[in-house]
Amino acid sequence: YNEYKSYLRMKKRVTSNNPRRAQKKVLLMGRSEAGKTSMRSIIFANYIARDTRRLGATMDVEQSNVRFLNNLVLNLWDCGGQDNFMEAYFTTQINVIYSNVEVLIFVFDVQSSDVQKDLDKYQGCIEGIMKFSPNAMIFCLIHKMDLVPPAQRDHIFDNRRLELEYRSKPLQISCYATSIWDETLYNAWSKIMSLLIPNVAELKRKLCKFADAIDADEVLLFEKATFLVVADHVRKEHSEKHRFEKISNYIKQFKLSCNKMQSFFKSIEVRNSTFSAHIELFTSNMYIMVVMSDPQVCSAAIQLNINNAKQYFKEQDVS
Repeated sequence: YNEYKSYLRMKKRVTSNNPRRAQKKVLLMGRSEAGKTSMRSIIFANYIARDTRRLGATMDVEQSNVRFLNNLVLNLWDCGGQDNFMEAYFTTQINVIYSNVEVLIFVFDVQSSDVQKDLDKYQGCIEGIMKFSPNAMIFCLIHKMDLVPPAQRDHIFDNRRLELEYRSKPLQISCYATSIWDETLYNAWSKIMSLLIPNVAELKRKLCKFADAIDADEVLLFEKATFLVVADHVRKEHSEKHRFEKISNYIKQFKLSCNKMQSFFKSIEVRNSTFSAHIELFTSNMYIMVVMSDPQVCSAAIQLNINNAKQYFKEQDVS
């Protein structure tokens, strides 16, 4: 009876979605204590990593509608990972859970005491996706990698990735190593979110033209609330491959500190003898970062170029 009531509650939520917005159903799944709710809270609810310790276990399915950019709404289903709940996802609730799924994100605890059980539950999810949403994108996050000695991380991740790819056939998957304590979480979620934006190619085209016009080394767009990277264009290669995600992490923490002081973060500039980086609110939904290596370009010129580009980008919308 309780499972039936849960089914009706979820069904009502699904059918009451606002049709005027682009709804994308995202399943966040994994066994209990894998870290699903912690990462969701950091990305979408402005938690910092240490505060996630006070979060309790997810019971049943917690749904939330998260607005991303303009009209893109993520219908995020955070599914409790206790065995009795997961069993229901494969039986009595299989239709409502796996229907109309755009993205499945399955989180694995890298230090799980029962890896085989994790894989069995994952395969149950894959079977549900194949039956009800065969075109869904699938992402596997090998989580809590900070607990693994650095010298072993690549080896462990590669082994898990190969095993998951084999068990997912014929579906294609993408795997990421993540931790709430560094930029890897932002890297994975930025990659996932960029694939959900229908017009991301147009954004990148505009960034390319803007960067070429002002001779910038690189230009990035960040989503306003989460500070995930939406799009980027790089004209000068850099040795630090994860610098964008690190910036997301740092600026998000700075924004939260501003909020605690009842201040609003609008812009920041970092400048030395070799480069300048300017970050500021760009549109109602995005921040922009412009990196220049020409020391002759003054701050006022960068600001003028950004202001002139706002009209070019502000019509950008999620259709």
